[in-house]
Amino acid sequence: MGPIPRHIGLIMDGNRRYADRHNLIKSVGHLHGFNKLSQTLEWCKQMGVNEVTVYAFSIENFKRSEEEVNALMGLARDKFTNLLHEKDELEKNGVCIRFFGALNMLPVDIQKLVAKIVLETRHNKRAYLNVCFPYTSRHEIAEAITKISEGVQKGALTVSDIDEQLLEECLYTNRSPDPELIIRTSGEVRLSDFLLWQSSFSVLAFVDVLWPTFSFWDFCYAIFYYQRHHKVVEKAREEYLKQRFELEEKANEEEYFLNEEINLENCKTTRSKRISEFLINLENSDLQRIRELIEPVSN
Repeated sequence: MGPIPRHIGLIMDGNRRYADRHNLIKSVGHLHGFNKLSQTLEWCKQMGVNEVTVYAFSIENFKRSEEEVNALMGLARDKFTNLLHEKDELEKNGVCIRFFGALNMLPVDIQKLVAKIVLETRHNKRAYLNVCFPYTSRHEIAEAITKISEGVQKGALTVSDIDEQLLEECLYTNRSPDPELIIRTSGEVRLSDFLLWQSSFSVLAFVDVLWPTFSFWDFCYAIFYYQRHHKVVEKAREEYLKQRFELEEKANEEEYFLNEEINLENCKTTRSKRISEFLINLENSDLQRIRELIEPVSN
């Protein structure tokens, strides 16, 4: 009945309550949640959604009982190992899997599984699954600010280079469009530190069912809800982008006057080149860290 979002975010809430209501141990509730994700990703594929970002594990979840955290890590091991076994199928369907979060907080063996999945699928371009694990948006933004700060300290950037666009380029999601639709299950009506920066112009659909019972019709409801509201949100986003472009032009002019450049276009080119080189080096450094998880550099 209308446009389909290219990128959907999923806050998969309600696994523990599902387990409690059915007299199951919590790990079984989480297993039902993983199975529901596989089904939901198939619905996304059928609908033409080519990117999905899932909130699989919050940094805050480490505060749960040791038993539950260990069970979740064990479930992650099993599912990530299965993904590696299915790498030929992932390549056939062009699925790129990326992980967003503080990977250093994970057990070493899971870090290695994550690294292998990322490297095995990084060249696939038809569909994207982003797994936030372990993640919070505040941590992501703090990490981006740290990267920029180090860039200034090393002379790769100047203070005048810092703007919203540069910060966005340093977020985990720098190669993804912002999610047009975010779905949260369980009846909770908050984002719980999920993609706070990226969701400024996302339609938020809060569905009053527990994640393991999320149905195809619940999914359709969220799509219809997005279609009902997307025009207003899109208009607001376009107005914001226009204002941001004007601010970026002003920043270029300020640098021009500060550096007494003869030509404003030359100043823009110099700034653009400097930022581009910084971002390329940043991406190469991140990729090298992923590779070193599998093959550590010997002393």
